[in-house]
Amino acid sequence: MKDYNLSPLIFLCFLACLLPPPTQAQKTLLSERIPILKTYDADHLLRVALPLGGIGTGTVSLGGRGELRDWEIMNVPAKGYSTVTDGNDAPFFAIYAKPKGGKAITKGLMGPLYDSEYQHAEGRPVNHHGLPRFREASFEATYPFGIVNLKDSVFPATVKIVGYNPFIPGDSDDSGIPMAVFEMEVHNPTGQDMEVAIAGSIRNFIGKDGREYITDWKGDYIPTGAKSNANTYRTADGFSGIFMHSNDVDTLHPAWGTIALTTSAPMDQVSYRTSSEKNAWSRGILDFWDDFSADGMLTEKTVSADPDPMASLAVKQVVPAGQTKVYRFYLTWHFPNRQSWGSWSEVQPVVRVGNYYTTQYADAWAVIKQTLPRLPQLTNKTLAFVEALMASDYSEVVKEAALFNLSTLRSQTVFRTEDGKMFGWEGVFDRFGSCFGSCTHVWNYEQSTAFTFADLARSMREVEFGHATREDGFMSFRVNLPLDSAHLYRKAAADGQMGAIMKFYREWQLSGDDAFLKKHWPQVKSAFTFAWIKGGWDGDQDGVMEGVQHNTMDVEYFGPNPQMQFWYLGALKAMQEMAKYLGEKDLAKKCQTLFEYGRQWTDENLFSGEYYIHQLQVPKSLDDIAKGLMGGMGSEDLEHPKYQLEEGCLIDQLVGQYMAHVVGLGYLAKPENLKTTLQSINRYNKRETLFEHFNNMRSHAMGDEKALLMVSYPKGGRPEVPFPYWSEVMTGFEYTAAIGMLYEGMEAEGLEVIRNIRSRYDGSKRNPFDEAECGHHYARAMASWAGVLAQSGFQFSAVEQSMQFHPKTGKWFWSNGSAWGTCLISNENGNWVVDLKVLHGEASLKSFQLGEGLKKRFKELQTVGEGNRLTFELYTK
Repeated sequence: MKDYNLSPLIFLCFLACLLPPPTQAQKTLLSERIPILKTYDADHLLRVALPLGGIGTGTVSLGGRGELRDWEIMNVPAKGYSTVTDGNDAPFFAIYAKPKGGKAITKGLMGPLYDSEYQHAEGRPVNHHGLPRFREASFEATYPFGIVNLKDSVFPATVKIVGYNPFIPGDSDDSGIPMAVFEMEVHNPTGQDMEVAIAGSIRNFIGKDGREYITDWKGDYIPTGAKSNANTYRTADGFSGIFMHSNDVDTLHPAWGTIALTTSAPMDQVSYRTSSEKNAWSRGILDFWDDFSADGMLTEKTVSADPDPMASLAVKQVVPAGQTKVYRFYLTWHFPNRQSWGSWSEVQPVVRVGNYYTTQYADAWAVIKQTLPRLPQLTNKTLAFVEALMASDYSEVVKEAALFNLSTLRSQTVFRTEDGKMFGWEGVFDRFGSCFGSCTHVWNYEQSTAFTFADLARSMREVEFGHATREDGFMSFRVNLPLDSAHLYRKAAADGQMGAIMKFYREWQLSGDDAFLKKHWPQVKSAFTFAWIKGGWDGDQDGVMEGVQHNTMDVEYFGPNPQMQFWYLGALKAMQEMAKYLGEKDLAKKCQTLFEYGRQWTDENLFSGEYYIHQLQVPKSLDDIAKGLMGGMGSEDLEHPKYQLEEGCLIDQLVGQYMAHVVGLGYLAKPENLKTTLQSINRYNKRETLFEHFNNMRSHAMGDEKALLMVSYPKGGRPEVPFPYWSEVMTGFEYTAAIGMLYEGMEAEGLEVIRNIRSRYDGSKRNPFDEAECGHHYARAMASWAGVLAQSGFQFSAVEQSMQFHPKTGKWFWSNGSAWGTCLISNENGNWVVDLKVLHGEASLKSFQLGEGLKKRFKELQTVGEGNRLTFELYTK
């Protein structure tokens, strides 16, 4: 044996290499514990903005280079809003470092500018343009976690900024905390100890919500602006920081509230300022910079200089050579005066509806006081969620689409009124909401809410059936607020109403709540039978929608078409199951009869041999159309109707089948026809490039991007004026087709569609956390969660107390909106073995099934609680 003469250092390194890597439990830095799903390099950071905040609370976004942007915490959208007019004064973090015996250096805690951001005639191109920046940046994400990586050739330390907010499926309150958490991990790679300080600075902008002019609570137009705002330094058990409030902003104003910037650092490491110098000629930032750069500490001012004084909070500590230290900051807020839908709504005047989250906390200080002691537990639970999903065998792009679109639940698209009920815009524009009223036909597509927060989904059904449905079954497809006016919107949507019935069935199945079913059953039944009224969608009650059908294309289709027909068939199937369960045999039988006839008619009359088409049938006169079925944006020319589908191959023609698969209602038409249709959509609507594509409407995909078009006319026959969005590309519709493909075994094709969507949201051209349609953070895009359901085959019924997956090996994350965990499926010597874990909540099962042929019936009810597992075998028949 050779005699190796190893130095002690080399020998220690050799031993270290033999040791196993640290386990998750041994990792102490948060960045090490986050399994990374997506990394964005220096060329793909411009548009990255990860929303930080809770469900229904508003957000501030962590930019891909460490900047704080889109300050949307004051009850309104505020894309691009930085709280100030001078970009150098926008909220930011800065870092000071001084190696032992070396020279101090101060930088803004953010990466470099892009060349495209340089030009500006006034010399103020973008926020923080004048601050020294790090030369290198990258961004890593697994929603809700975002990590900014910063390093520089002259700065002696490297930094990771970890931003997040607790997100725990099944726990809407703990996922609805109005806060942003920042953990800065500073690594000292040098051989010398180093003094390092990080400071956060933010002007007290209470009263300024990002709109140039706003309507005050009395209906008068007033310019926005902070008045006599004040900052107060406070200490508490385990944290300290600056509390921001206002003395003069009207306490009923939507932009009135409180903000807190705090840290859990030991008191001897903390310094602060509640104001800077008066900000004439941008002296405020100059004074802060000089103060902080001198020694990494802040000196309090004796006088508050401005009506929107700058609050600054710093933490300074020694980072030993070769080690990493963590700096923790928390931003919390509390703005209780959310208003109703505003000028979009048909009900005026605007009224206060409030925010659920503000009933949980007295002010922004109370948020951090109540949350900080629980934050380690909340963080661990959030990590457990992303770890479970990341460790599953779903395709990476399915995980990305499902996870990243969950951010819409935290955006201003969603809010919760003081009673806890959830409402949603369709999306949001830069300064106001887009299309009010929890629009049923848009929210039909998304699955994220039901399968991650079942209580919030049920609250939306309670509003639809308990408040927005009249006695005659007419459902306002947009909900007015306050709730006593919910039913006053004067239009009904065929797809919205039938889809709402399928969603109600989904919520009942996931919850097993018979009281919920029985309470709303009269309204559900009347909303369904409304389709049978004279001049209605199926006035002759034959299982076919021949009537005038307002729909999600914002126009009416005249005559039978696949989009509405499959929603109707799905609703018939859902009604049959619910009526049978409640002992209403006559209704169940009628629904079954209409379903069977309608299904056969659809295959025989709408299926062209390649896909389903629209048969144009125009009423003789407007008097033949029931009141409320015309939306006001479609064609009223019955001789030559505009905005029809006709011979087109529509991207979401099988949307009702998509929903039927999700809720376990089976096939609504011949399976072979459905698969052929999806193959045709993929063949005819797919574009490898859009350079040759004409589009007269909005462009959500352009140039050399790949996409599925809304409709194609491969056999000709395009109407002179098709439905408005015919030439567009929109992700929510693309997901519907892609997930339909996954359900039909077209995995390669479905994954390609999803991959093409996400490649467009690459951080360079578009924000990965903001899939747009009619506005940012569009609700329909949350259809992406159904990719998780389709790849695993997961179905859950609390009514039947059953769970089901596809018969394929792998580890699959599952969630029913109240509980979640993993299911490991293996095949050993021809026998299937299942290891079911519950990581949150509990699941009660009487049976478990793989596909159609493998079913395990338990002798006794199996209730598996959090942290427990159930292991069993299934034998092939």
